[in-house]
Amino acid sequence: MTNPVGTINTETSSALIQWGWRILMILAALVLLGMYADSMDYYEVIIVGFTAICLAFLGQNWSGFRKHTIVAAILSLSAIQLYGSDLELGDTNFFLSYILASQSAFMWMSALFVMATVAYFAGLFLRSDFSEKVGSALTWSAATMGMIGLMVRWRESYLISPDVGHIPVSNLYEVFILFSVITALLYLFYERRYQTRSLGGFVLLVISASVAFQLWYTFGKQAHEIQPLVPALQSYWMKIHVPANFVGYGAFAMAAMIGVAYILKSWRHKVNPQGLFATRLPDLTVMDDLMYKSISLGFAFFTVATVLGALWAAEAWGGYWSWDPKETWALIVWLNYAAWLHMRMTKGWNGTPMAWWAVIGLFVTLFAFLGVNMFLSGLHSYGTL
Repeated sequence: MTNPVGTINTETSSALIQWGWRILMILAALVLLGMYADSMDYYEVIIVGFTAICLAFLGQNWSGFRKHTIVAAILSLSAIQLYGSDLELGDTNFFLSYILASQSAFMWMSALFVMATVAYFAGLFLRSDFSEKVGSALTWSAATMGMIGLMVRWRESYLISPDVGHIPVSNLYEVFILFSVITALLYLFYERRYQTRSLGGFVLLVISASVAFQLWYTFGKQAHEIQPLVPALQSYWMKIHVPANFVGYGAFAMAAMIGVAYILKSWRHKVNPQGLFATRLPDLTVMDDLMYKSISLGFAFFTVATVLGALWAAEAWGGYWSWDPKETWALIVWLNYAAWLHMRMTKGWNGTPMAWWAVIGLFVTLFAFLGVNMFLSGLHSYGTL
């Protein structure tokens, strides 16, 4: 027999948690505006309000995201309080120097992402659900440390000088960290949605590659040092254009790695239907659906980012489109995924060809993201290696 009283109590508790979370996000936005409104312009106030709405929406039915947000907020604010107005405390205060200063937090993030990759693959190859749970916990921890690092770095830039202060999405070093955090959160959302952890190692591979590049960029190029913004980046557009872009990049990267898993399972199922990949990875239909949803999400955000970029270009350079190499390759990426979605939705294409297309799409996206900065020049040359 069902227990209607227990069901009602559960629904009531869930509703209370949802409303409590929404109210908490509103209060957090109001407190933030109360503390920093004097240094914000009209557009930044709108961004704070919109961010609070997005956080309220994401967290209302996602307990993991609520915990992530609360822990990141508490530790970020703790680091800001420890700093006070003295940036040099980052070298002398134990908690800042080893845990909460931006560079320390990024090192923790990097280590945790690599450990999560190992744990997920250990769970896959050893058929261990416990190892996969450890991988999930490590991924949450890494994403939280990355977010803390970004928030604290934002404050550190203002402690250097109010003229230097900026949101940390202005160069390749910062956006690789943003990419890692966003991709991890996207994966964790779908991991919960589809109730499977066996894809974690594949998605974490691309994040670990991003971490490896970020570490090389740190120690090889000293890219972790905070630099003043070039004039073209001194705009409120950067605060919305870049994050929207990297939701797209993260979703495309996740779709590609799921495509790799799809191809492996499809191939191994023909060779050995009882083998590891054939039995441990999700059904092909599940992975196919997940690829579709990831690319749809990425395409939506990438479209918004492209429109925002055109508006920013009009303000900064006097024209909406100039066929700059970065703009041209962004258009190629957009057309590639538009064609993918068109073939899926109108022609019913699915399966292995679409998985290969998603994988190839990652290389197209990677060139637009990184290759243009390495090999081509143009108006976006401030992002060169």
